[in-house]
Amino acid sequence: MAARRVLVVDDEPTIAASVAARLRSEGFAVEVAHDGPSAMAAFEAVEPDLVVLDVMLPGFDGLEVCRRIQARRAVPVLMLTARDAETDLLVGLAVGADDYLTKPFSIRELAARVHVLLRRVDRAQERAETRIVLGELEIDVAQRRVARAGEAAHLTPLEFDLLVHLAGRPRTVVTREALLASVWGWSDGAGARTVDSHVKALRRKLGADLIRTVHGVGYACEVPA
Repeated sequence: MAARRVLVVDDEPTIAASVAARLRSEGFAVEVAHDGPSAMAAFEAVEPDLVVLDVMLPGFDGLEVCRRIQARRAVPVLMLTARDAETDLLVGLAVGADDYLTKPFSIRELAARVHVLLRRVDRAQERAETRIVLGELEIDVAQRRVARAGEAAHLTPLEFDLLVHLAGRPRTVVTREALLASVWGWSDGAGARTVDSHVKALRRKLGADLIRTVHGVGYACEVPA
């Protein structure tokens, strides 16, 4: 089996080298870039299975790189940031990031997050169901395509998996903790803000009436009229 390909983008050579070395030691094929333009060139050339992406980059920043990546192909993105303000996190998630780590971070934890993100993609591809139809909402699970009222929507890998998890259980309330465990693969239950941000993105792309908030509990997918 060919090694999974990871693109590491960071303008600090020591950090990029450390991350690349750890991921290579775990069997990944790793390409490294240090700025926005070279990141996009490497993305087109390598076609990675996952991108580890720093926010602060020369040329253009990691948020713009993430936007451009997701416009070309849905691929998991793990963002690295020296900032931990809530607005920075929300912006990163809004442009298509699937997970994030704040510097300084543990190389071991980063490698674990990479494995979790790729396992989530693999599980999604192995799902038995191939199509979900709820009113005007149509989800082709096998092709990872979504449309509402015939209009296609571009979702990030994590947004798509979150939608499939909720739509596969219409009108059933799913707690944030259950979503974090099933969709993100996080077992500690922390990260409700991340769930909320991704639900907000789904509502923006597919309609505010698609997912109902059950305050203090979680979310339920409503059957669109």
